[in-house]
Amino acid sequence: MSRKLYLLTYGCQMNEYDSAKMADVLAKSHGFERTNVAEEADLLLLNTCSVREKAQEKVFSELGRWKDWKSARPGRLIGVGGCVASQEGDAIARRAPIVDIVFGPQTLHRLPELLERAGKAGVPAVDISFPEIEKFDRLPEPRAEGPTAFVSIMEGCSKYCTFCVVPYTRGEEVSRPLDDVLAECARLVEQGVREITLLGQNVNAYRGRMGAHETCDLALLINHLARLDGLARIRFMTSHPVEFTDSLIEAFAEEPKLASYLHLPVQSGSDRILAMMKRGHNRAQYLEKIRRVREARPDLSLSSDFIVGFPSETDADFMATMDLIAEARFDCAFSFIYSPRPGTPAANLRDSVTAQDKHRRLEILQGRIRLLDAEFKEKLVGTTQRVLVERASRKGEGQMTGRTSTNRWVNFDGSDSLIGRFVDVYVAEALSNSLRGRLLTEPAALAA
Repeated sequence: MSRKLYLLTYGCQMNEYDSAKMADVLAKSHGFERTNVAEEADLLLLNTCSVREKAQEKVFSELGRWKDWKSARPGRLIGVGGCVASQEGDAIARRAPIVDIVFGPQTLHRLPELLERAGKAGVPAVDISFPEIEKFDRLPEPRAEGPTAFVSIMEGCSKYCTFCVVPYTRGEEVSRPLDDVLAECARLVEQGVREITLLGQNVNAYRGRMGAHETCDLALLINHLARLDGLARIRFMTSHPVEFTDSLIEAFAEEPKLASYLHLPVQSGSDRILAMMKRGHNRAQYLEKIRRVREARPDLSLSSDFIVGFPSETDADFMATMDLIAEARFDCAFSFIYSPRPGTPAANLRDSVTAQDKHRRLEILQGRIRLLDAEFKEKLVGTTQRVLVERASRKGEGQMTGRTSTNRWVNFDGSDSLIGRFVDVYVAEALSNSLRGRLLTEPAALAA
């Protein structure tokens, strides 16, 4: 009987990608089969994120729930990976003695060796080093699990924004060679993947080795990928405004396989706060990039990240953010109340913003984004959208769901035979979280 692996993931798409690779590594090395039932697992892994407040406490709370399972079956192993593991290291095992393995985002490929070491010396196996590109060289062959896939093209971030812990938990920027990325994408396309999302903490800082002396930027990588037969759509995230280059804007103008969706975090609309955050750009520079990319791709869906209540943020600073939202017309956003992350420069700043003001500002900002989202979706009503069918819809039997180029989910009547195909869908109605449509393409006429 195969051993069971339970994997709980917190955080971003990068962590989801890493978790999938952990499962592949352990399936190949030790025959582990993934399960969604934690109680039946022989190995429980927690892949963590430390971007938001109380991330560590969330981890230890989860480990507290796992304590009884460990007692019930002493041979069961427990591991903690990801950014909290990178940040806390040995302290995790000291605080939670049930933990057998601690590993960072860059050492997940060493899980088989860590498993062999676990418990042998009576101490947990810990590896939170930064061996740069080695991780990608030692991962198993990519395995498709549907018509879409994530491909990590780089690791880390070298921007050192004052609020962000990522450079300390994932290291500085390291890009994969162009040929390695192209090879992984080609193997996924051979397995039926039609859409690939390129991932990186700062994905548009990608500078992959190309040949002996040249490097490839993200725009050129997109150009190469667009030549792959069978790959029909390309996305990328997450970007930094400083490195949102002219060549990327040209890619939106010239490459039809590049989706009409851009996630470009700005964090604040106040120049004073942007400077305190060490973002490296001002409001006007950001808006100019948005103007140019909208000119290149008029139907663009624009998403961003916002932090409200950064230390010393005034009502005037917040209103500058609201003005920027109105001018840029973001139709989607991830917004959070500022939380100090240990070890970051901003953690030393005096927090003069009251909790009441933080929550009030967040509610105002999110309300405005919801209105812009509703307006964006309403404009899609009455149009025909090209949709990649990804899976059966949760809306009901006989319905399928997929995403438009602008990253909007559409539900419509259809059969499982449509999964992995692009279809034309007439958008009939805009709902709070999705669209409702009608299939226009006759199934018999669909191209594979």
